[in-house]
Amino acid sequence: MTDDRKRLYKSRSDRRLFGVLGGIAEYVGLDPSLIRIAYVFITFFTLGLPGILFYFLMAIIIPRAPKAT
Repeated sequence: MTDDRKRLYKSRSDRRLFGVLGGIAEYVGLDPSLIRIAYVFITFFTLGLPGILFYFLMAIIIPRAPKAT
């Protein structure tokens, strides 16, 4: 039996640093540039620390996408 649930993974193909934002964009079905712009604005307006901390926590928690077979 296969598990057809949608899962959040770090992107293997659309990555700048760890692939977190690319993976989120793939998960929600949006352009990765929009996710990155939103992330920059949120990080800037929260004075940086929460956004940066969130990114690195997600880089640790979210698994890497499985290799395509």
